[in-house]
Amino acid sequence: MSTETELKFRIAPGKLSSLLRKSGLTGRRGDQTEQTLVSTYYDTNKHRLRRHGLTLRVRKIEDRYVQTVKAGGTGGVTRGEWEREVSGAIPDLEKAKDTPLQELATRKLRHKLAPVFQTDIHRVAQARRVRRSQIELAVDRGRISAGRRSRPVAELELELKSGHVADLFRLARELERKAGAELDLRSKAEQGYLLVSGSGGGAQGAESIALKAGLSPREAFRLIAHSTLRQITSNADPVRDRNAEGVHQMRVGLRRLRAAISLFADLLPRASTARIKTELKWLTGELAPAREIDVFLNESIRPITEQGVPRRGARAIRKRFSRQRMAAFERARAAVMSARYRRLLIDVIEWIEGRPRVHDGRNDERTIAAYAAELLDRRIRKARKQGKRLSDLEPMQRHKLRIRIKKIRYAVEFFESLYSDSQQKELAELSDRLKQIQSALGSLNDFMAHRELATEAALTAPPAHRRAQAFASGVIVGQERKAADGLMQVAAKELHRLRRLRIVPDARA
Repeated sequence: MSTETELKFRIAPGKLSSLLRKSGLTGRRGDQTEQTLVSTYYDTNKHRLRRHGLTLRVRKIEDRYVQTVKAGGTGGVTRGEWEREVSGAIPDLEKAKDTPLQELATRKLRHKLAPVFQTDIHRVAQARRVRRSQIELAVDRGRISAGRRSRPVAELELELKSGHVADLFRLARELERKAGAELDLRSKAEQGYLLVSGSGGGAQGAESIALKAGLSPREAFRLIAHSTLRQITSNADPVRDRNAEGVHQMRVGLRRLRAAISLFADLLPRASTARIKTELKWLTGELAPAREIDVFLNESIRPITEQGVPRRGARAIRKRFSRQRMAAFERARAAVMSARYRRLLIDVIEWIEGRPRVHDGRNDERTIAAYAAELLDRRIRKARKQGKRLSDLEPMQRHKLRIRIKKIRYAVEFFESLYSDSQQKELAELSDRLKQIQSALGSLNDFMAHRELATEAALTAPPAHRRAQAFASGVIVGQERKAADGLMQVAAKELHRLRRLRIVPDARA
């Protein structure tokens, strides 16, 4: 087995062409090579290899065929790679011995393997010497094809051939600064699978996370954090396109990453983590108005036009918040177009790959299975205790309880794969209860924000529309105040039924 340590970037096509010619980048340039790489990726029709975190391809390089198995493609910097030369374009599973594919390489799998998609890439590569490290800088252009579907490829890869990962990030930062390079966590294989599914261009939700019970908590955090970062980056284009669902999914990715940081806080270095949290909070704040005003406009303002509110007032308040929505989406778009966003991505992935926090020289030998059981039990107990006083809580205290519930819900999602099939029912019941509590408390929190928006709209409306707009605002506030009583009852009921798990993760998972 060999490992590849690489970072991949998107760069504007005009800048991509000139990168290899420029001498302004750090490091001495070495020999330059050009290749045409035609690769066919194989899997079953149900994508069994992908579900196991594996990719299998056969690549034609001039008159040779090279079969490659890759593992660990979870957005990290380093992953395993096994290469063998084969006689032709069809995979040879005999050459998959001593690879993670070996366990799956049955005769039945052999018959089910078929081409899924193909990449046709023209690669220009150049060696770079950065301090004591050797890094390959490669520009790839071409296409990914799956049946009648295809998409262009124009990207830059940095691969650490020898030396230190810190030098890889040093060159990455320079590329961001001088060429506007934006980190892209999706491999060509992942782009190919998205093309096959037809979901490559829209908003992307959270992916499932597969953890092994014997992993250390730090290893598990790394997998979880990479997964959440992938959700963030895969929604950058939808945010740029002012796609409301894209904004929502990027915010969900940010919340999931921030929740993971909180859940694993005892393992993370304090100083660097504080800097990362500051930047994640900045991006969350830039996206928040777009989501909040979009929800207010669609769920509170538009329905009142059908509920007897004078047309003039409904039209005035709708027009006002439609303008605010447009401005908020422009703000979100500007954030993900900025250098600060590009730097954030590089900083986060380097931080994820960094060293764990040192615990007074002690060696923490817990597995993620034990860590998860202890974490869930402790947090559920605290939430139940606070939930007993729900009716006495101030709005800010309810908001903090909602965040606590949300973190437990995300923890259940993160750790789901650690539980056996027979345990999934109890886990699903807990997740559903947490979701209902979070939804009810979230709506109550939204109502507080909507009340401020509606009041401010009424007070600052032009004189010609002030009475009509004030009436419309009053209707919205009144309806939401009435709904709040029912939501409090739902939240109180589900909090009362919240119980500690009677199950623990399966140590064999």
